[in-house]
Amino acid sequence: MLKGKTALVTGSTSGIGLGIAQALAQQGAHLILNGFGDAASALAQIQALGVKAVHHPADMSKPSEIEAMMAFAQQHGGVDILVNNAGIQHVALVEDFPVDKWDAIIAINLSSAFHTTRLAMPTMRQRNWGRVLNIASTHGLVASPQKSAYVTAKHGLVGFTKSVALETATTGITVNAICPGWVLTPLVQKQIDDRARNEGISVEKAKTDLLAEKQPSLQFTTPEELGGLAVFLCSPQANNVRGAAWNVDGGWVAQ
Repeated sequence: MLKGKTALVTGSTSGIGLGIAQALAQQGAHLILNGFGDAASALAQIQALGVKAVHHPADMSKPSEIEAMMAFAQQHGGVDILVNNAGIQHVALVEDFPVDKWDAIIAINLSSAFHTTRLAMPTMRQRNWGRVLNIASTHGLVASPQKSAYVTAKHGLVGFTKSVALETATTGITVNAICPGWVLTPLVQKQIDDRARNEGISVEKAKTDLLAEKQPSLQFTTPEELGGLAVFLCSPQANNVRGAAWNVDGGWVAQ
């Protein structure tokens, strides 16, 4: 379905980003990966699906490096599908929240999407086709304590999604957000491990307790499920899905 298209997925050397990249590659899209993880392994997994894949190591907190990545993307066919997935997390009460952590979370989780989108949009408009998928979170729709920076960034990302969707509403470009609940990524696994250690419980008990607090299904959302939704949002059947914030959260925000 996506043969001849090029997708750029930020934060795609592992976890959600790699899962979405794999799903797009399975539909024939060429991939530009980004991230600080094991780029060689991620590239090999994508290339094994029979498409071209390259990697750019841009630090998504630095606009100049994002600009360099987008220029690199132009050399590889331009960006037809942009998936803004890069993200970091820090947990603390607001009065204890380190200023540098706040700045980094806003830069990577929110501002980076502005920079990639503004730079991808001219080519998308020229081609009158494009897909922008912003990987937000249930925390783009509801809040949790001690996550002020993350919740702020993700709420901002949902708002950004809606605004740009309206700007492109009469074009062949669609802009949507995906809002996962708990996904068992390295980021979440670290939270589980920390919880198990701090509470003196098993890792399995820590997983169950984490899910029980928020996610009624008691199941983690998988990168493969998110990849399937990303493929749908890139399909012709989703031509009129615009400005949506699509939660995949086991019932989290239905409560």
